[in-house]
Amino acid sequence: MVRRRLTELTSKSQHGSVVVGLDVGTTKICAVVGELIEGELEIRGISTSASTGLRKGMVVNIESTVESIKNAVKTAESITGVEINAVYLGITGGHIKGFNSYGAVGLRGKEVAYVDVERVIDSAKAVYVPLDREVLHVIPTGYILDGQNGIRDPVGMMGVRLEAKVYIVTGAVTSVQNLLKCCEKVGLEVVDIVFEPIASAEAVLTDDEKELGVAIVDIGGGTTDIILYKDGSLRHTSVLAIGGNHFTNDIAVGLRVSLSEAERVKKSFGSAATSMVSDSEEIDIIQAGQGRKILRRCLLEIIQPRTEELLDLIKGELISCSAYDVASTGVVLTGGCSLLEGLDRMAEAVLGLPVRIGFPKYIKGCKDIINNPIYATGVGLVLYGSDTESGRVFYPDVFTGIFGKMKDWVKGIFR
Repeated sequence: MVRRRLTELTSKSQHGSVVVGLDVGTTKICAVVGELIEGELEIRGISTSASTGLRKGMVVNIESTVESIKNAVKTAESITGVEINAVYLGITGGHIKGFNSYGAVGLRGKEVAYVDVERVIDSAKAVYVPLDREVLHVIPTGYILDGQNGIRDPVGMMGVRLEAKVYIVTGAVTSVQNLLKCCEKVGLEVVDIVFEPIASAEAVLTDDEKELGVAIVDIGGGTTDIILYKDGSLRHTSVLAIGGNHFTNDIAVGLRVSLSEAERVKKSFGSAATSMVSDSEEIDIIQAGQGRKILRRCLLEIIQPRTEELLDLIKGELISCSAYDVASTGVVLTGGCSLLEGLDRMAEAVLGLPVRIGFPKYIKGCKDIINNPIYATGVGLVLYGSDTESGRVFYPDVFTGIFGKMKDWVKGIFR
């Protein structure tokens, strides 16, 4: 397999290789700039801009999205002094689907070589994919050699028949094309497209959690992404079309305030349940241009039903993917909405599993800024890009087809 070297894919700085993660979300665009210095990753800077051209993770207005991306990138360049021309792009949305596949090849009693692993992966990913969908990730979940199961790395072992189990993540061609087009208009080369919760997992999960079994629930503005890990490998993905924006809309309608005021009130005074506040506590809101006081309990009576709905949907998804049998270490909540006061405690009660909030871990630089679940995806994209041994989990050559076709498609637009 011909793999691109990281130094060929990333920008250069005076001291090392620069890797940029671009989290294009429903509510914000986040650019995270990291630098590899002597093999160690350090975050150089983070910038965000309001996202106005996406809905539920998908582009609905090209020009607005382009402007939002441009603002985030320009700010990141001014903060770090680095010219950004290549990014690792995060993608989400209800169009993302995953499924298991299987492949096998003969070895003729030889020692397993890297080329044999490539052949069995090619065999596993040779499945029918509808024309309107493209493969984003092919992730090996285990190998079988002459009936011996549970093999992580078969290279160097002797055998006659090598089998591979993989998990394949696909996305809608048009959704990916629109994101690529936006980046192309900004002048950015997209190195890889990464399903956002996979990136978040790189930032917030420990190796032990991935090994023993864990579910990560990334609650963004427009969607809630759920992925499941076991034995160090991805086992399930799903996307729920509900997120923090639904809470904001409920507040705006219930209190009859603007969306911006509803967002401020949610962040400043929101909690998951009415039992978390006293009956007499008051808060200040701006309604029809005038300040007034309301009981904080009134706000939570709007938020609690939506929280219960979201957690019930998450629980249903965890049941359907057998997470209660797999996720022995529990659930990790991340994303902006995970900061809602008391959500982790309420999630434990509803889901019946241990729950913690996922903060980016083991990162140097900007610790006072990145220690926030809001930046989990952006930081994870940088970690993904900086991993020069991505072959241990991800097979990036699968992007050859999608990027070849899509770059031709994008170039055709600008002729």
